[in-house]
Amino acid sequence: MPLSECVSQLPHAPGVYIFHGDGSLPLYIGKSVDIRARVMSHLRNPDEARMLAQTRHITCTETAGEIGALLLESHLIKTQNPLFNQRLRRLKTLCSVQLIQQPEGLRPALVDGRQVQHGITPGLYGLFSSMHAAKQKLITVAHQHRLCLQCMGLEKATARGCFGWQIKQCAGACVGQESRAVHDDRLREALQELQVHTWPFDGAVNMVERRGDWVQKHRILNWSYQGTSCNRQRSPGVFDASPLKFDLDTYHIVLKPLLLNLVEIEQHLQAN
Repeated sequence: MPLSECVSQLPHAPGVYIFHGDGSLPLYIGKSVDIRARVMSHLRNPDEARMLAQTRHITCTETAGEIGALLLESHLIKTQNPLFNQRLRRLKTLCSVQLIQQPEGLRPALVDGRQVQHGITPGLYGLFSSMHAAKQKLITVAHQHRLCLQCMGLEKATARGCFGWQIKQCAGACVGQESRAVHDDRLREALQELQVHTWPFDGAVNMVERRGDWVQKHRILNWSYQGTSCNRQRSPGVFDASPLKFDLDTYHIVLKPLLLNLVEIEQHLQAN
Protein backbone atom coordinates (compact mmCIF):
# COMPACT_ATOMS: atom_id res chain seq x y z
CA MET A 1 0.00 0.00 0.00
CA PRO A 2 1.44 3.46 -0.91
CA LEU A 3 2.34 5.60 2.08
CA SER A 4 -0.10 8.29 0.97
CA GLU A 5 -2.92 5.74 1.19
CA CYS A 6 -1.71 4.62 4.64
CA VAL A 7 -1.80 8.22 5.84
CA SER A 8 -5.31 8.82 4.49
CA GLN A 9 -6.58 6.00 6.72
CA LEU A 10 -5.03 7.43 9.90
CA PRO A 11 -7.34 9.25 12.36
CA HIS A 12 -7.25 12.86 13.51
CA ALA A 13 -7.05 11.65 17.12
CA PRO A 14 -4.52 11.21 19.93
CA GLY A 15 -2.43 8.08 20.03
CA VAL A 16 0.72 6.32 18.88
CA TYR A 17 1.84 5.59 15.31
CA ILE A 18 4.43 3.10 14.06
CA PHE A 19 6.48 3.13 10.84
CA HIS A 20 7.13 -0.46 9.73
CA GLY A 21 9.80 -1.70 7.31
CA ASP A 22 10.66 -5.14 5.96
CA GLY A 23 12.16 -6.42 9.21
CA SER A 24 10.49 -7.47 12.45
CA LEU A 25 11.62 -4.39 14.37
CA PRO A 26 9.62 -1.17 13.85
CA LEU A 27 11.51 1.68 12.23
CA TYR A 28 10.04 4.49 14.31
CA ILE A 29 7.43 4.97 17.04
CA GLY A 30 5.89 8.36 17.77
CA LYS A 31 2.88 9.95 19.47
CA SER A 32 0.62 12.91 18.78
CA VAL A 33 -2.68 14.46 19.74
CA ASP A 34 -3.43 14.32 15.98
CA ILE A 35 -1.94 11.16 14.48
CA ARG A 36 -2.63 11.91 10.82
CA ALA A 37 -1.31 15.49 10.94
CA ARG A 38 1.88 14.37 12.72
CA VAL A 39 2.57 11.54 10.27
CA MET A 40 2.05 13.91 7.33
CA SER A 41 4.71 16.21 8.83
CA HIS A 42 7.16 13.27 8.75
CA LEU A 43 6.47 12.75 5.05
CA ARG A 44 7.30 16.41 4.34
CA ASN A 45 10.57 16.34 6.29
CA PRO A 46 13.60 15.85 3.96
CA ASP A 47 15.78 14.92 6.96
CA GLU A 48 13.75 11.73 7.37
CA ALA A 49 14.15 10.54 3.77
CA ARG A 50 16.26 7.52 4.80
CA MET A 51 13.59 6.25 7.20
CA LEU A 52 10.76 6.94 4.76
CA ALA A 53 12.58 5.04 1.99
CA GLN A 54 12.52 1.95 4.23
CA THR A 55 8.90 2.36 5.36
CA ARG A 56 6.40 -0.14 3.92
CA HIS A 57 3.32 0.64 5.99
CA ILE A 58 2.14 2.68 8.99
CA THR A 59 -0.10 1.54 11.83
CA CYS A 60 -1.51 3.36 14.84
CA THR A 61 -3.20 2.87 18.19
CA GLU A 62 -5.63 5.53 19.36
CA THR A 63 -5.82 6.62 23.00
CA ALA A 64 -8.42 8.52 24.98
CA GLY A 65 -5.99 11.36 25.63
CA GLU A 66 -2.47 12.72 25.46
CA ILE A 67 -1.18 11.10 28.67
CA GLY A 68 -2.13 7.66 27.37
CA ALA A 69 -0.30 8.39 24.12
CA LEU A 70 2.84 9.51 25.97
CA LEU A 71 2.84 6.46 28.26
CA LEU A 72 2.20 4.03 25.41
CA GLU A 73 4.92 5.58 23.24
CA SER A 74 7.47 5.30 26.06
CA HIS A 75 6.48 1.70 26.81
CA LEU A 76 6.63 0.58 23.17
CA ILE A 77 10.01 2.22 22.51
CA LYS A 78 11.52 0.46 25.55
CA THR A 79 10.08 -2.94 24.63
CA GLN A 80 10.38 -2.89 20.83
CA ASN A 81 13.63 -0.91 20.28
CA PRO A 82 12.72 0.85 17.00
CA LEU A 83 15.70 1.55 14.76
CA PHE A 84 15.24 5.32 14.37
CA ASN A 85 14.23 6.25 17.93
CA GLN A 86 16.93 7.64 20.19
CA ARG A 87 14.81 9.15 22.97
CA LEU A 88 12.94 7.21 25.66
CA ARG A 89 15.23 4.18 25.57
CA ARG A 90 15.65 2.52 28.94
CA LEU A 91 18.53 3.75 31.11
CA LYS A 92 20.26 1.03 33.13
CA THR A 93 21.27 3.28 36.03
CA LEU A 94 20.18 6.71 37.20
CA CYS A 95 22.43 8.93 39.31
CA SER A 96 21.50 11.75 41.68
CA VAL A 97 22.97 14.13 44.23
CA GLN A 98 22.29 13.53 47.93
CA LEU A 99 23.22 16.01 50.65
CA ILE A 100 25.09 14.38 53.54
CA GLN A 101 25.43 16.13 56.89
CA GLN A 102 29.05 16.03 58.07
CA PRO A 103 30.65 17.71 61.14
CA GLU A 104 31.93 20.63 59.04
CA GLY A 105 28.67 21.05 57.11
CA LEU A 106 26.69 19.67 54.18
CA ARG A 107 28.55 17.67 51.55
CA PRO A 108 26.98 16.60 48.24
CA ALA A 109 27.40 12.89 47.49
CA LEU A 110 26.83 11.22 44.13
CA VAL A 111 24.59 8.15 44.41
CA ASP A 112 22.95 5.76 41.96
CA GLY A 113 20.03 3.31 41.89
CA ARG A 114 22.07 0.64 43.64
CA GLN A 115 22.45 2.86 46.71
CA VAL A 116 19.08 4.64 46.87
CA GLN A 117 15.53 4.06 45.65
CA HIS A 118 14.47 6.87 43.35
CA GLY A 119 10.91 7.91 44.01
CA ILE A 120 11.09 6.59 47.58
CA THR A 121 14.31 8.00 49.07
CA PRO A 122 13.80 11.67 50.05
CA GLY A 123 16.42 14.36 49.61
CA LEU A 124 17.65 13.46 46.13
CA TYR A 125 18.45 16.08 43.49
CA GLY A 126 18.70 15.60 39.73
CA LEU A 127 18.29 12.53 37.55
CA PHE A 128 21.40 11.90 35.49
CA SER A 129 22.55 9.15 33.14
CA SER A 130 26.04 9.00 34.69
CA MET A 131 28.11 10.06 37.68
CA HIS A 132 30.11 12.31 35.36
CA ALA A 133 26.96 14.16 34.26
CA ALA A 134 25.88 14.59 37.90
CA LYS A 135 29.29 15.98 38.87
CA GLN A 136 29.34 18.41 35.95
CA LYS A 137 25.90 19.69 36.93
CA LEU A 138 27.10 20.26 40.51
CA ILE A 139 30.05 22.28 39.21
CA THR A 140 27.72 24.35 37.01
CA VAL A 141 25.38 25.02 39.96
CA ALA A 142 28.36 26.04 42.09
CA HIS A 143 29.52 28.57 39.50
CA GLN A 144 26.02 29.98 39.00
CA HIS A 145 25.44 30.51 42.74
CA ARG A 146 28.98 31.38 43.87
CA LEU A 147 29.22 28.21 45.97
CA CYS A 148 32.53 26.79 47.17
CA LEU A 149 33.91 23.74 45.36
CA GLN A 150 36.13 22.97 48.35
CA CYS A 151 33.20 22.92 50.76
CA MET A 152 31.29 20.74 48.30
CA GLY A 153 34.13 18.24 48.13
CA LEU A 154 34.75 18.90 44.45
CA GLU A 155 38.16 20.51 44.88
CA LYS A 156 41.13 19.78 47.14
CA ALA A 157 41.27 22.09 50.18
CA THR A 158 44.08 24.67 50.31
CA ALA A 159 44.90 27.52 52.69
CA ARG A 160 44.42 30.03 49.88
CA GLY A 161 40.81 28.97 49.37
CA CYS A 162 39.24 27.41 46.32
CA PHE A 163 40.03 28.46 42.77
CA GLY A 164 36.60 30.09 42.56
CA TRP A 165 37.50 32.39 45.47
CA GLN A 166 40.67 33.44 43.69
CA ILE A 167 38.75 34.44 40.56
CA LYS A 168 35.78 35.89 42.50
CA GLN A 169 33.34 33.08 41.64
CA CYS A 170 33.00 31.92 45.27
CA ALA A 171 31.49 33.88 48.17
CA GLY A 172 34.34 32.78 50.43
CA ALA A 173 33.10 29.99 52.71
CA CYS A 174 36.49 28.32 52.23
CA VAL A 175 38.36 31.30 53.75
CA GLY A 176 35.84 32.39 56.39
CA GLN A 177 34.31 35.25 54.41
CA GLU A 178 30.95 33.47 54.51
CA SER A 179 29.72 31.22 57.32
CA ARG A 180 29.35 27.54 56.48
CA ALA A 181 25.72 27.65 57.64
CA VAL A 182 24.88 30.43 55.16
CA HIS A 183 26.77 28.58 52.40
CA ASP A 184 24.86 25.37 53.12
CA ASP A 185 21.51 27.19 53.07
CA ARG A 186 22.40 28.61 49.65
CA LEU A 187 23.44 25.14 48.48
CA ARG A 188 20.06 23.68 49.48
CA GLU A 189 18.24 26.53 47.74
CA ALA A 190 20.32 26.16 44.58
CA LEU A 191 19.47 22.47 44.34
CA GLN A 192 15.72 22.87 44.93
CA GLU A 193 14.87 23.10 41.24
CA LEU A 194 16.52 19.68 40.79
CA GLN A 195 14.57 18.01 43.61
CA VAL A 196 13.39 14.47 42.84
CA HIS A 197 9.85 14.15 44.17
CA THR A 198 9.02 11.06 46.19
CA TRP A 199 5.87 9.14 45.29
CA PRO A 200 3.06 11.16 46.95
CA PHE A 201 0.45 8.40 47.26
CA ASP A 202 -0.07 5.36 49.46
CA GLY A 203 0.09 2.73 46.74
CA ALA A 204 -0.89 2.86 43.08
CA VAL A 205 -3.25 5.37 41.46
CA ASN A 206 -5.18 5.37 38.20
CA MET A 207 -4.92 8.43 35.96
CA VAL A 208 -8.28 8.63 34.20
CA GLU A 209 -8.71 10.02 30.67
CA ARG A 210 -12.02 10.32 28.83
CA ARG A 211 -12.98 10.96 25.21
CA GLY A 212 -16.72 10.84 24.75
CA ASP A 213 -17.87 7.55 26.31
CA TRP A 214 -14.34 6.13 26.08
CA VAL A 215 -12.57 5.78 29.45
CA GLN A 216 -8.96 4.74 29.91
CA LYS A 217 -7.28 4.28 33.32
CA HIS A 218 -3.48 4.36 33.43
CA ARG A 219 -2.09 2.78 36.58
CA ILE A 220 1.05 4.38 38.06
CA LEU A 221 3.06 3.21 41.08
CA ASN A 222 6.26 4.90 42.28
CA TRP A 223 6.49 6.83 38.99
CA SER A 224 6.35 3.58 37.01
CA TYR A 225 3.69 2.69 34.42
CA GLN A 226 1.87 -0.57 35.20
CA GLY A 227 -0.60 -0.69 32.33
CA THR A 228 -3.92 0.68 31.04
CA SER A 229 -7.47 -0.59 31.38
CA CYS A 230 -10.06 0.44 28.82
CA ASN A 231 -13.87 0.23 28.82
CA ARG A 232 -13.81 -0.53 25.08
CA GLN A 233 -12.13 -3.87 25.70
CA ARG A 234 -14.13 -6.97 26.53
CA SER A 235 -11.89 -7.55 29.55
CA PRO A 236 -10.94 -4.81 32.00
CA GLY A 237 -7.26 -5.04 31.10
CA VAL A 238 -4.33 -6.75 32.79
CA PHE A 239 -1.88 -4.82 34.93
CA ASP A 240 1.71 -5.81 35.59
CA ALA A 241 1.78 -7.07 39.19
CA SER A 242 5.56 -7.50 39.34
CA PRO A 243 7.72 -5.02 41.30
CA LEU A 244 8.57 -2.08 39.09
CA LYS A 245 11.55 0.23 39.29
CA PHE A 246 11.40 4.00 39.08
CA ASP A 247 11.04 5.01 35.43
CA LEU A 248 12.52 8.34 34.36
CA ASP A 249 10.24 8.90 31.37
CA THR A 250 7.05 8.07 33.28
CA TYR A 251 8.23 10.46 36.02
CA HIS A 252 8.51 13.30 33.49
CA ILE A 253 5.17 12.44 31.87
CA VAL A 254 2.98 12.21 34.98
CA LEU A 255 4.75 14.46 37.54
CA LYS A 256 3.01 17.75 36.67
CA PRO A 257 -0.48 16.29 36.01
CA LEU A 258 -0.41 14.40 39.33
CA LEU A 259 1.09 17.09 41.57
CA LEU A 260 -1.02 19.92 40.12
CA ASN A 261 -4.26 17.88 39.89
CA LEU A 262 -4.48 18.42 36.14
CA VAL A 263 -5.97 14.96 35.58
CA GLU A 264 -8.66 12.87 37.25
CA ILE A 265 -7.01 10.60 39.83
CA GLU A 266 -8.51 7.40 41.21
CA GLN A 267 -6.83 5.72 44.18
CA HIS A 268 -6.28 2.04 43.49
CA LEU A 269 -7.17 -0.14 46.46
CA GLN A 270 -5.27 -3.41 46.82
CA ALA A 271 -7.44 -6.46 47.24
CA ASN A 272 -7.00 -8.34 50.52
